[in-house]
Amino acid sequence: MQCLFINPEFPDTFWSFRHALSFTKRKAALPPLGLLTVAALLPAAWPKRLVDLNVRGLSAEDLAWAETVFIGGMSVQGPSAKLAIRHCREAGLRVVAGGPLFTMEPERWPEVDHLVLGEAELSLPPFLADLAAGRARHLYEAVGRAELAQSPVPLWELARLEDYMTASLQVTRGCPYDCDFCNVTGLLGRHPRRKTTAQVLQELNLLWEMGWRKGVFFVDDNFIGQRPLVQRELIPALLDWRRAGPGGRPRRGMPFNTQVSIDLADDPELLRGMVQAGFDAVFIGLETTEEESLAECHKRQNLGRDLGADVRRIQRAGLQVQGGFIVGFDHDGAGIFKRQLDFIQRSGIVTAMVGLLQAPPGTRLHERLSAEGRLTERDWGDNADGGTNIVPRMDLSLLRAGYFSLMRRLYTPSVYYARIRGFLREYRPAGVRAPLDRDRLTAFLRSLWRLGVLGRERFHYWRLLQWTLLHRPRSLQMAVTLAIYGRHFRRVCELHLKG
Repeated sequence: MQCLFINPEFPDTFWSFRHALSFTKRKAALPPLGLLTVAALLPAAWPKRLVDLNVRGLSAEDLAWAETVFIGGMSVQGPSAKLAIRHCREAGLRVVAGGPLFTMEPERWPEVDHLVLGEAELSLPPFLADLAAGRARHLYEAVGRAELAQSPVPLWELARLEDYMTASLQVTRGCPYDCDFCNVTGLLGRHPRRKTTAQVLQELNLLWEMGWRKGVFFVDDNFIGQRPLVQRELIPALLDWRRAGPGGRPRRGMPFNTQVSIDLADDPELLRGMVQAGFDAVFIGLETTEEESLAECHKRQNLGRDLGADVRRIQRAGLQVQGGFIVGFDHDGAGIFKRQLDFIQRSGIVTAMVGLLQAPPGTRLHERLSAEGRLTERDWGDNADGGTNIVPRMDLSLLRAGYFSLMRRLYTPSVYYARIRGFLREYRPAGVRAPLDRDRLTAFLRSLWRLGVLGRERFHYWRLLQWTLLHRPRSLQMAVTLAIYGRHFRRVCELHLKG
């Protein structure tokens, strides 16, 4: 059976990095790890082809070649998925769908032939058995939780790695925390399950052998959710992997980044180990500094902390902190927008993703607000476009106006570049450095023209380069990268925040 895997297109959001990618020859931020893993679960003899709509379009030849289509994605990819499915149905192809987009709201996809939902290691085998017997049903749902020790190595050979900015790898599924707005625990549970260290090293070795030297994003929702195992087993193994590469030479390049909880700041040994093993950035869901709002959403791991001091401690250890923030909690008042901006600026969190509170289906927040009659019909996939599926306590027009003002101010060149300098004052790079390859050199040269000559941020750009060369010369590459990211963030604000 000839299987066509389709990754729907991501809209132009903060996480797409589309306008930053234009400084390089890369076409998309990340390859579709889920689809590549599903491909590895199918019979090896079946011919397979990947079409990532973030990289190229779906052609008539693709549709003529295929017998069955497998499509998956995240909620924000919904519109693109709808269009792709329509083309596949018009071509007479069987469509099999899975992933969070379809798992959270399966009733929205009657046009799909087979919904294979939940963790594919569990839901795919019964579907394949029924398909072979000619009795495949419309709906298959995973029962229980998959043992990741049985999860296969993704079929990286289906993807053109040169099209992507970062590769990806998964170690664990699930998160021990239970934030009420997050659908991770509903999808994957509160007890993290992990691949063996040998599996992780096998996947890294494959990427290395394929010539990959750029970043690797560990996509775990909380990489340190099983801290003792990470600290005792995985981090030492990653450090040994770096020190003893082919021919006994250390592996250089391939920096890592991941998602963690703020309590990483409490463990200097783990911080040091992650940096030595090659991590250079972490994303942390900080959400808000308002204690009442943190308690409201059950973000207990953030309560009673000096979040600014925690962030600086992580930065000084050698990790860039990227932060997620939310406005629109029931306890938020009119002053929340200025307080969020002030905190982000003081903390030097350059990549600060601020969104309006959303209630995804399957979360406790969704259940509570549904019972209160406070949900709207609006799609909930993108929380950074000024919309929400919640009827907030704050007047909606005030909430939207405050959010728009916050985002415009946050990425205004004078404010943004000042935040880069604030971060670099704290940041102490001590681990693996990204190689100065052709992509990075191209991006730097293009930034000289686009940001330094044509851009309205040109004064701030040249001032940043001068300041960095004088005070933090080892961080010049980081400074240029963040300047390029700033162009992307401002462009997204210009396109989407028009209120």
